[in-house]
Amino acid sequence: MEKSITQLSAQDILDKEFKTGIRGYNQEEVDEFLDMIILDYQAYDKKINELQSEIKNLRRRIDTEQSRSHSPQRTQQVNYDILQRLSNLEKEVFGRSTQSLK
Repeated sequence: MEKSITQLSAQDILDKEFKTGIRGYNQEEVDEFLDMIILDYQAYDKKINELQSEIKNLRRRIDTEQSRSHSPQRTQQVNYDILQRLSNLEKEVFGRSTQSLK
């Protein structure tokens, strides 16, 4: 994970020990609750890592598409297609042939 959004990790919670006093908490209840918190932290970490990976993949795809769409060969092909369509449209509208594009 690039940057932690929490101060505690699942391992920090697992390793935490509390002092007990005369009227302290039931240690088993505390442990059970902390176990649930650990599972939540692990699920959040997993989801965050999945989403960060997906973001990287999408950024990579965007960069690839942008580089493809801006290539000179692709631009020339698009220009040729536009000119060919314009020529065909002129033939239909004006009923005369225009100079062939090659």
